[in-house]
Amino acid sequence: MDNAIEVEGLVRAFGATRAVDGVDLRVPSGQVLGLLGPNGAGKTTVVRMLATLLAPTAGMARVGGLDVVREAARVREIIGLTGQYASVDEKLTGRENLILIGRLLGLKRRYARARADALLRDFDLREAAQRPAQTYSGGMRRRLDLAASLVGRPRILFLDEPSTGLDPRARRDLWERVRQLQAGGTTVLLTTQYLEEADALADAIVVLDQGHVIAEGTAAELKARVGGRTLFLVVARTEQAVAAGNRVAGIVGTQPQVDGDSISVPVSDPSLLPAVLRDLDSAGIEVAELGLRGASLDDVFLSLTGRSGASRAEPGEEEDAA
Repeated sequence: MDNAIEVEGLVRAFGATRAVDGVDLRVPSGQVLGLLGPNGAGKTTVVRMLATLLAPTAGMARVGGLDVVREAARVREIIGLTGQYASVDEKLTGRENLILIGRLLGLKRRYARARADALLRDFDLREAAQRPAQTYSGGMRRRLDLAASLVGRPRILFLDEPSTGLDPRARRDLWERVRQLQAGGTTVLLTTQYLEEADALADAIVVLDQGHVIAEGTAAELKARVGGRTLFLVVARTEQAVAAGNRVAGIVGTQPQVDGDSISVPVSDPSLLPAVLRDLDSAGIEVAELGLRGASLDDVFLSLTGRSGASRAEPGEEEDAA
């Protein structure tokens, strides 16, 4: 199978800081690659280089067989890009936005209108086609933004955290659109911090941290690396979560992750569950939910990076956005 994206030793430095430091990637044609990592890991910087918006400091990148530096104009003819935030003109209607992009891409007016109407139909936006984009809901704006990236019928699509800010229903609608695009032969590189999103869509996953690739494989392969099971519980009163976590640590021998009223920790012995429940009950801590589950991508992420993705801007982010 041919590779739609090939990257070797890709580097991007901002002063003395390397936001991307020797990244290698391969994305076969027609597949979805999920690029995961905490904020500041280098995901967006990789996408900007592949989309020709940012020049690499070193290394090689080919998109559709074209060099992103020497053949940047040709690369832009075959790609689409949807960033973290909607990039449509809020004052224009949905239809006007799509026609404008078609005209900028060199389509004749008649073809630009026809393409806009087809995309509005495909993305369930016909009823809102004559309304200004500023009146759209978050989910509608993201659908319009994705439609805008498809006006030129790209072979390769970059989705940089496309479901940021969407509610669960709108997010799943977006997932279905991505599945349809892949079924039609489009190659997709998806960056996301929603691990469920990568699990649902990606044929393969690459995990970045501090500009380096630290793991890659299918979701199943990455989960197998973590192995074991995770004990999870939800306390009835959030103010008791820290105390509950400390008591769980005393029983299982590992300090758990506490997130609001939820507590999770890897365990090797399922028989510990009754002991945990008895201990919490004796301490007057009410448990709303308790159980075991197999490893998730969240467990993989935490195991590999040691954190859940604390917010940190990538070096040069402000300069790139200017």
